[in-house]
Amino acid sequence: MHKIDPELCTACGSCLEECPEDAITEGDDFYTITDACIDCGSCVEVCPVDAISEG
Repeated sequence: MHKIDPELCTACGSCLEECPEDAITEGDDFYTITDACIDCGSCVEVCPVDAISEG
């Protein structure tokens, strides 16, 4: 499953809009990826700060 590095995430919303499974949730300062993630990698490609990686 992919994960979002909270220290790099700027909560811009790019990944949230791209996720086909709605597996990304909004936090106060950063986003997180839930167990609904199917590892498609769509979020990785759109993250402008490279905060998403395979976990």
